Order: sequence, then structure tokens, then C-alpha cells
Amino acid sequence: MITYPNVKLNLGLNVLRKRPDGYHDLETLFLPCNAFSDILRIDAVAGEATMEIEGGGWDPHTDLCWRAYKLLRDAFGIPPVRIRLTKRSPVGAGLGGGSADAAYALSMMNTMFSLGLSPEVLAGYASELGSDCAFFIYNRPMMGEGRGEILTPFDIDLSSFEIRVEIPEGVSVSTREAYGGILPQIPELPLRDALRLPVEQWKDTVRNDFETTVFRSHPEIAELKQSFYDEGAVYAAMSGSGSSVFGIFRK
Repeated sequence: MITYPNVKLNLGLNVLRKRPDGYHDLETLFLPCNAFSDILRIDAVAGEATMEIEGGGWDPHTDLCWRAYKLLRDAFGIPPVRIRLTKRSPVGAGLGGGSADAAYALSMMNTMFSLGLSPEVLAGYASELGSDCAFFIYNRPMMGEGRGEILTPFDIDLSSFEIRVEIPEGVSVSTREAYGGILPQIPELPLRDALRLPVEQWKDTVRNDFETTVFRSHPEIAELKQSFYDEGAVYAAMSGSGSSVFGIFRK
């Protein structure tokens, strides 16, 4: 079975408070994005399970797809598989490519081995792999709360707009770096309410709290955001913890 995991954008990202478990509560809108996609192939095999990554540069046995296989193997005794992942989505860009790969892997193996797991159950397994993995089980606009794993469908119509995504060359931002200087705060206007305003008003109401600290360390990301506005975007922002930036333009 072959699939093409897409990435996501964060439309607004408010870091609300630090939790006793060391994580942060946040609110964000996850939005599917087809600007980049990986290629994921999984086949049932005889013998040992294996995983190969083209374009990754890390140990396949640390990859989230491999961990997804182990979750289902341990829970349901599924047979060995061969996983082949071709990375096309950028790493360290705030687009969730690795999380998408893992969620797609769970869904693929659920189908391949007729496990009959509901999206809600699959999302539970996905949450064990990463805070934004569960979103890719549903892969439609979802409000994310808690660590990002508490998901609620959110209706949003951007059909009158074009979204462009760019990444500064050679720049990546780790989640640890992004959280390093964050100051959690409750916004005056909850994100749900801000997103119900006309898109032209989002510039002043829909924020990504990571921008303050990330822009300080990586001014080229701030310059990219400004370049979208210079080109006529009605809204532009960094996605997730960066380094990707997207601009929303009227068609």
C-alpha cells in the first residue's frame, strides 16, 4: 500500500500556560496543507520487519513510522512489514511531516490488517507518538487544545484564497528552541473567536506566540513573513515552531 502524507499549517498558536507535567496547554487551528508530501509504502513480509528512509538522515528505528508499527504489533500482533519512507517534507519547519507519516502509517496498517479501529481509537494511538499526530488521522480543519491532541472539528472556508508556503533556505527550528523563551499568556480574544473575524482582520488578532522568540534568533524568518505582506498577503504567519511561513492571498 502506498500513500502520500501531507503536512499541516498552524493557523494561530496561543501558548496558554505551563502544565505540572512540563508540557504547555495551547490552542491552535490545524489546517491540512498539500504544499509538501512524503511517499510512504508499507508491505506485509515474511521474516523480520524492516524500515528504510530515503532522504531522512536518521536511524529508521527511531522514526515515528517504526514506532507506529511497534504500537500496533504489540497491541494486535500484526505480522512483519517492510516500511519504505521517502522524505519530501522539510524537517524542523513546523509542518508536522513526521507526525503525518506516523498517522498515515497507523491508518494504513489498520486497513491492511483489517483491525477495524475507529478514527477515535487510531487518534488515541497517534497521541502516544506525538502531540499533533492525532490531527492527521482526521486530516481536516481541527481546533487543537491541550498539548494539541484534544481535537474539535472547526468549519473554515478559505476557498476564496490562495495559500503559499515557503521556508528560509538552511534554517530549521527545534521545538525545544521555540519553547525556550516562551512566556505563556491568555489572549484577550480566544482563537476560535478571532478566526471567525474576516481574514483581513487576522493580522491584528490571530497570533503565533512562538514568533516573538523565534524571530529574535532567526530574523530571516521575520523577513520572509514581511515579504508576504509586501506582496499583498491579507495574512501571514509562521507555522508551528517554524521555520516555515505561509501567506494567505485573495484569488
